[in-house]
Amino acid sequence: MFHGSLVALVTPMHEDGRIDEAALERFIEWQIAEGTNGLVPVGTTGESPTLSHDEHKRVVEITVEVARKRVPVIAGAGSNATREAIGLAKHAESVGADGVLVVTPYYNKPTQDGLLRHFTAVADAIGIPLIIYNIPPRSVIDMSVATMARLAQHPNIVGVKDATANLTRPLHTTAACGASFCQLSGEDHTALAFLAAGGVGCISVTANIAPRLCAEMQAAWRAGDLKTAMAIQSRLLPLHDAMFAESNPAPAKYAASLLGFGSEFCRLPLAPLAEATKAQMRAAMTGLGLLA
Repeated sequence: MFHGSLVALVTPMHEDGRIDEAALERFIEWQIAEGTNGLVPVGTTGESPTLSHDEHKRVVEITVEVARKRVPVIAGAGSNATREAIGLAKHAESVGADGVLVVTPYYNKPTQDGLLRHFTAVADAIGIPLIIYNIPPRSVIDMSVATMARLAQHPNIVGVKDATANLTRPLHTTAACGASFCQLSGEDHTALAFLAAGGVGCISVTANIAPRLCAEMQAAWRAGDLKTAMAIQSRLLPLHDAMFAESNPAPAKYAASLLGFGSEFCRLPLAPLAEATKAQMRAAMTGLGLLA
């Protein structure tokens, strides 16, 4: 169910910070038309840390409603409070999401046993697939392969979004969890290399702006056309660089605004992009033909 280019959706907003629901609906339709293989709302890229619970749930509801099962929806449902994560996951299931993405609890630094108990509790509470989101640069905690292997035995825990940027990790994960465990990259720069190491796709930030190219790269790999996949990877490099020149999702929101999907507004503590970063983004998009 989960493979190829899945987009970590930005949450379009008005200049005053209100969620721009109309822009979100248009953005989802555009993503599907451009070939995106799956939608991942209200992750870090969707500014989940600064959305209220009601806003979070509304974004999931809109995404599911607009997608209409044409592509899967994996709803962000992470929290450093297990009870809160369970509530978000149960809501996502109730409105028709196809899966949930649950991040390793940040700030309170659970042990590996704590991680095991946290993810088991969330998975026990729902009947849809759960993808573990392992992102040590943001959460500080790194789930070990041994812990992941234990969690992979749960019938609802089907895979991982791996944002470690460690390309030996998917090799060890396959060995420990089995080839059917769904491994999705969380790093655009290494998405193609991740496929070579055993991955089946990428939950991408860059796909917000270049969904067709990201999907075509993934499709080329699946078709065995490595030459095309590598050529697309090279073309995307300047956009990847611009996308992460400052803290995500500020660059992605600015780029989306240039395409007509909401304003560039990000809620504090994210700051507006520096002019130099804006120029870098415009140059990258122009080079790909995304801007005139």
